Amino acid sequence: MTKFDRFASIRASKKTLQQPTNTQANTTATANANNADVDAKYCTLAQLGWNQQLQVQLAQMSTEQNRRSEDSVYARVVAHHRQHYQLLSPQGEHKLMLHPQLPVMTVGDWVMLDKQQRFVHLFERQSLFSRKAPGSKIEQQLIAANLDWVFIVSSLNQDFNLNRIERYLALVNEAGVTPVLVLTKQDLCDDVQSYIEQLRRLDSQLLIETVNGLDVDSVAVLSSYAAKGKTVALIGSSGVGKSTLVNSLVLQPQQQTAGIREDDAKGRHTTTGRSLHFTQAGGLLIDTPGMRELQLADCEDGVQNTFADVMSLAQQCRFGDCTHQTEPGCAVQQAISCGELDSRRLVSYQKLLREQALNGASIAQKRAHGKSLSKMYRRVQDDARQHKRG
Repeated sequence: MTKFDRFASIRASKKTLQQPTNTQANTTATANANNADVDAKYCTLAQLGWNQQLQVQLAQMSTEQNRRSEDSVYARVVAHHRQHYQLLSPQGEHKLMLHPQLPVMTVGDWVMLDKQQRFVHLFERQSLFSRKAPGSKIEQQLIAANLDWVFIVSSLNQDFNLNRIERYLALVNEAGVTPVLVLTKQDLCDDVQSYIEQLRRLDSQLLIETVNGLDVDSVAVLSSYAAKGKTVALIGSSGVGKSTLVNSLVLQPQQQTAGIREDDAKGRHTTTGRSLHFTQAGGLLIDTPGMRELQLADCEDGVQNTFADVMSLAQQCRFGDCTHQTEPGCAVQQAISCGELDSRRLVSYQKLLREQALNGASIAQKRAHGKSLSKMYRRVQDDARQHKRG
């Protein structure tokens, strides 16, 4: 699906969605359907973001699973803590303790619980936003799942960075979610249009909004994205105003805020974990901690979608394996010479492509090594059991 098709399909998806045939859930849903102020402990499945795709998954479950689903609870992960997941359903709040048999989940996931509130099933994700874990860890870190929009937040000051924004765009495009560039602190910027023009040169179809996070009327433009049943995630560096935006969009102020350093406009961490909140427009908002380190892994498609202009030029090169350096007939270098393409953009594209390939290979190698170790441990255990029996 092209980026344009994603925009059109998401904007057009305002259908009335059927909910699971769960008696207790429907009773609670009916009692709260007309309640404009969502109570976090009693909300409908539609308010939590249940949609037609999830309904189809439920219908396709096996007969045994369907029999169990009659008394099941359908819940959404709203927070991930060190030792447990916090869930929310029409029946109220739930806590799911972490244990080795539990699949790795993240904020935004949908799960099925039995009547004893034990884990039964993780629904297939419609989108997954992830990155390589920060530091030297060779593993993937899940950030949020089942999103409709991602707000890429950047401030209109010297912290504005095109290379960093391209990283965010690559991750969001890989997840198959529509990005919205939200430029904050417009009240402190004398030339907002110059920042917008820089982003338009990346992609003329980018959705861009400029706001003052402290002004509720200014932030109101974002409410149409966070409408009833829609899930939006916010990502960005520390100090760009994510927590301020959250406090302006949600029903009640949730996040602590802090100022930025005056010398370089860089921020301080105020959000320490991912969490889901209800917005005044009836949608759901996932706030994430500021990301000082954002490494890509296994997102070649996302990088190529983000640099569609470079990819289009590369197809016109004389040689199929052109590295866009000194080869004759290189359409990319010709575009740079003519001023049609910024050389910074080519460097950024090649850097991200190499990085995601290297990190992706490292993670795949670790997974393969882990599987080999598991098989070896099982063989040792089986041999030990047979030795005892013998």
